[in-house]
Amino acid sequence: MTVTRPPLYVRRPFLAGLVRQAPLLAVLVAVGIGLLLVTFEHWRIGLVVVGLSMVGAALLRLLLPVRRVGFLAVRSRAVDVVLLAVAGLVLTGVALAIPAA
Repeated sequence: MTVTRPPLYVRRPFLAGLVRQAPLLAVLVAVGIGLLLVTFEHWRIGLVVVGLSMVGAALLRLLLPVRRVGFLAVRSRAVDVVLLAVAGLVLTGVALAIPAA
């Protein structure tokens, strides 16, 4: 006799919600680390971390299926990927292009 367990979203809805939002949580943690670096006067490295985390968010949005991407899915896939990638690359490029004092 096989006993089937209910799915995770029925057994532990809070945990299932966290798992579903894991890509967004990873991006937010990376952005937080970048902002902490900016706060502690490592602005160039911090902005590069923020920019690259946006590029990472674009890659997650591109590669993950809709049911796994969570709140990273705001608009259509193409629009989300292009906007995140362009904003991340521009932020990284500007941070690296500003001459050191």
